[in-house]
Amino acid sequence: MMVVVAYDVNTETASGRRRLRLVSKACMKYGQRVQNSVFECSVSPSDYLQLRHELDDIIDMESDSLRFYNLGAKYADRIENVGKQRHLPVDDVMLI
Repeated sequence: MMVVVAYDVNTETASGRRRLRLVSKACMKYGQRVQNSVFECSVSPSDYLQLRHELDDIIDMESDSLRFYNLGAKYADRIENVGKQRHLPVDDVMLI
């Protein structure tokens, strides 16, 4: 299933800047960055729960926020891109 994760971390303090880096690193394990604080993650239901748990442990509930948009398994028709596409489709073959 495709899940879009958007976050806003208060970076006014050193601990906030550290949380921002940790949230970004956690999201990178499950998906790809499509905007500064937005990731598209193609995950299984169990991976989704693990991602949620990791992010819940990182953020400060009083000053940070997370948003999860579950687009489901048939998400391709639900994503519309305008302008330069900054990421690779997750279902295509990738040659390195």
